[in-house]
Amino acid sequence: MIQMKRFGIDIDGTVTCPTSLVPYINKEFNLELTLNDITKYELTEVLDITPETFANWFNKAEPEIYSQSPLAKGAKDVLDQWKEQYELYFISARPVDLLDITKKWFTTKELLYHHIELIGSHYKVATAKKHNVDIFFEDKHDNAVSIHEELNIPVILFNTPYNQDPVPKGVIRVNDWFEAQSWVKQWIK
Repeated sequence: MIQMKRFGIDIDGTVTCPTSLVPYINKEFNLELTLNDITKYELTEVLDITPETFANWFNKAEPEIYSQSPLAKGAKDVLDQWKEQYELYFISARPVDLLDITKKWFTTKELLYHHIELIGSHYKVATAKKHNVDIFFEDKHDNAVSIHEELNIPVILFNTPYNQDPVPKGVIRVNDWFEAQSWVKQWIK
């Protein structure tokens, strides 16, 4: 029997739309940002807000943001097609105590998963290695690079204004899930 490929998939900014946070940030801090204004992953480097102020707000706002996040363009279509062909392992930096909210969001969006792991850290290499994923899908630049370099697997990096640093050959930039699907079709062959 052929072993099914296992896909490691980040959630926020990858399966969820990268604009998910923007309205909440704008409302809380009285700003008028768009996604294009967010040119760094670390938001306090873009906003004129102390890390402590941002962390205090974000820790309180996370449950609502995560339960209300819209899907990224094409995510449901592509993941629905993949659910029978591949094992879908969602690996997120979200805190572990948000697992119920995360699973409820997947249920509400009618997204199938084979496994969800919230690790409470952006360092995903060990978790990806533990689950023996064959490919990873990510939006955070340094995660994409480290997962590729340390595990020697392809990483699909979803293009956003905050991840524009150069990438090595095994990190593949895509603009949406349909481009990711197209690349995966070629890779599987």
